[in-house]
Amino acid sequence: MSFYHEHVLPHVIGFACGQPQIMKKRSQIVPLATGRVLEVGFGAGPNLSFYDPAKVSHLYALEPSQGMRRKAADAIAACPVSVELIDLPGEEIPLGDASVDTVVLTYTLCTIPDAEAALAQMRRVLKPGGKLLFSEHGGAPDAGIAKWQRRIEPVWKPLAGGCHLTRHPDTMMQAAGFGIEQLEAKYLPKSPKFASFNYAGIAVKA
Repeated sequence: MSFYHEHVLPHVIGFACGQPQIMKKRSQIVPLATGRVLEVGFGAGPNLSFYDPAKVSHLYALEPSQGMRRKAADAIAACPVSVELIDLPGEEIPLGDASVDTVVLTYTLCTIPDAEAALAQMRRVLKPGGKLLFSEHGGAPDAGIAKWQRRIEPVWKPLAGGCHLTRHPDTMMQAAGFGIEQLEAKYLPKSPKFASFNYAGIAVKA
C-alpha cells in the first residue's frame, strides 16, 4: 500500500471515527456482544473499552491494514478480553461455519470493496440465531443530501480509504440474508449531513 494509506490514513480515520458522537454510538452497540465475537474492521481498537469481559469469551479482530494494527497494539495489551488479530479483509474471514455468536460492524461496511461478499462471509460464520451488531453511516433519506453524497463520493473515496457515502447498510444486510431486529436511522449531531446519516441496530441470521 502507499505511504498515505499506511502512515497517514490510519490517523485520519482514527480522528474521524473517534469523535464523541461516533464513540457514543459505539458505546451503545458494542456492549451487546456475547460469546465468541468477530469484529470486522477492527481498526486501532476504538471498540475495545466497550466489550464486557464477563460476556465475551474471545474476540477475533479482523483488520487488513498494517498501520491500523500497529496503532491497536497498546489498546490490545490493556484489554481484559482475549483478542486475536487477523490480517485479512472482510471478504476473507478465515473462520469455520457457524463458529461465532456475534459479529460487530462499526463504521466499516462503507470501506469494504466487495461489501456483498463480506456480508455473506459474516452470515456464514455466525451461528444460527447469531447477531450482527452494527453502527454505520450511509445514504441519506433526503433527496438534496443524497444528491450531494453522490457528487462528493468520487472525490471522498480516495481520501477516506475507499469510504462510500451512498450505501444503505440495512438493505444490504437484508439482501445478504439477515433479518433486521432493531434499527435506529438518523443524522448524528454536530456532523456534516453528507457523512452523518447513521444506521445502528441489530441484525440476526435468519
